[in-house]
Amino acid sequence: MKSEYQYHEDYIRNSRGVELFTCRWIPSSSPKALVFLCHGYGMECSDSMRECGIRLASAGYAVFGMDYEGHGRSMGSRCYIKKFSNIVNDCYNYYTSICAQEEYMERGRFLYGESMGGAVTLLLHKKDPSFWNGAILVAPMCKISEKVKPHPVVINLLTRVEEMIPKWKIVPTKDVIDAAFKDLAKREEVRNNKLIYQDKPRLKTALEMLRTSMNLEDSLHEITMPFFVLHGEADIVTDPEISKALYEKASSRDKTLKLYPGMWHTLTSGEPDYNVDLVFADIISWLDHRTADPASLTVTPIRANTTASVERVFVDGVSSGQRRPRRAYFSLLCGLNGGRLVPRSAM
Repeated sequence: MKSEYQYHEDYIRNSRGVELFTCRWIPSSSPKALVFLCHGYGMECSDSMRECGIRLASAGYAVFGMDYEGHGRSMGSRCYIKKFSNIVNDCYNYYTSICAQEEYMERGRFLYGESMGGAVTLLLHKKDPSFWNGAILVAPMCKISEKVKPHPVVINLLTRVEEMIPKWKIVPTKDVIDAAFKDLAKREEVRNNKLIYQDKPRLKTALEMLRTSMNLEDSLHEITMPFFVLHGEADIVTDPEISKALYEKASSRDKTLKLYPGMWHTLTSGEPDYNVDLVFADIISWLDHRTADPASLTVTPIRANTTASVERVFVDGVSSGQRRPRRAYFSLLCGLNGGRLVPRSAM
């Protein structure tokens, strides 16, 4: 039986003094485990990943999300990634602070990453390999296909000017909404959404994602946590071969790969409802199987120095019925396909 849930919103301040938006979906009953969302480039949690939060909370999981700096309703230059490690550290500090709360200390901890969020998820694991009990990776950004990897000369030239014009929007992109969203109604909804960013990505942002992908590609064998990687076989925004490489090279003893014939890039938001239902059923089944016996789920004790101080600066619970005024935010998915490194504008 599906459980009821409550939705809450807050603001916190990171170590650099930037206010970040956070949200959570909490089931009315004691949660089976905790799930932490890592959204894609330009995406955000409260709207774009609402379906994920609702479905997992309805299945009995406590779900927590945070908009990266410069993304969604968080403060900062829009979709500007000065250092990819800033995103990872912000997620680590906030999510481990949740795990340290008394009511959650004994609960299993799972990460959920989509597209670029997959890279964030894998780096969170590498930051503290024994802390997380597993991860769900939907079309993750963790490798660049050899046929589209930028030439070292090109990378060198861009690197020479990135500190002079870091925020310049000079990276060419192609609008791939038509290629990412199969369901026509959902595609039209995305087209009409004024929150979607369709400008060029910033130079330093693109280079940070490039370097992150290349570093992950060289260290996939270091992945040891249980994971479930999902990818649409007809995805032309990110290459399904990326997920195959992760599955083949990771050292994890518990790893699952599922490729969905005929499905496109946005498995959880752009497919017809019956396909979305199938994908979420697989995700929940994977989680349920690993949380069915709490005694078999090893939870790493919270160390005194595990979490950094997280300052809560704004509370906006569902009961108040009010929200902060929304700032314009970008919705992009990071794709490493099409002949060169280009973060793709999709959702």
